[in-house]
Amino acid sequence: MSEPLKLIGSFGSPVVHRAEVALLLKGVPYEFIQQDLANKSELLLKHNPVHKKVPVLLHGDRPAVCESLVIIEYVDEAFDGPPLLPSDPFARASACFWARFVNEKCRRSVWMALWTDGQVQASSAREAAENLKLLEGQLPEGKRFFGGDTIGFLDIAMGGIAHWLGVFEEMAGARLLTEEDRPLDRPLLCKWARDYKADDIVRQCLPERGRVLAELTARKDRYVSIAMTMAAKNS
Repeated sequence: MSEPLKLIGSFGSPVVHRAEVALLLKGVPYEFIQQDLANKSELLLKHNPVHKKVPVLLHGDRPAVCESLVIIEYVDEAFDGPPLLPSDPFARASACFWARFVNEKCRRSVWMALWTDGQVQASSAREAAENLKLLEGQLPEGKRFFGGDTIGFLDIAMGGIAHWLGVFEEMAGARLLTEEDRPLDRPLLCKWARDYKADDIVRQCLPERGRVLAELTARKDRYVSIAMTMAAKNS
């Protein structure tokens, strides 16, 4: 396929990172269109009128592909190159299940553990620790990545844990993933995170940590507000 590819994204977004890694691993050239999420462009609103969020992938004259996990699956099927999803149906279904676990259950518990306080924070931290333990248990024995010897779909889905979680921990003054302090120690998951970030292809689209920290710190009050609203709805 020779139609031009455009990726609408924003700096420092872990979900945009997913789409970029998928494209780079497949060796597909693309144009990155930087989006100011505080002043969303007509291009974004036109192509993602439902959620009005990034990332959005534009492939020639086709309708836009939205949402990071959907984009990864599309890129894997639409282009030649190293496979991102397993060919075995069971392994493929398992990878998709755990990727959605990251997106839904794991992300929520981590968010609440970071940005709430008191009993809500304590219970969320316990849930987050258990979720990270479950994820660590999915690492194939003796392998560096969830995809085996190479980065695959679930590794990409978990890129936010590898690079962004440490930034959020520093902002919040909390520790959720460590290989030192029991019972939170997750040494295999920590090693996976280091290997993921050290990969040559991943590093091409991994935003500089200091800049990510600076930009996200400016949004800290908003994160706390969102978490407290979520907690109030569930009380």
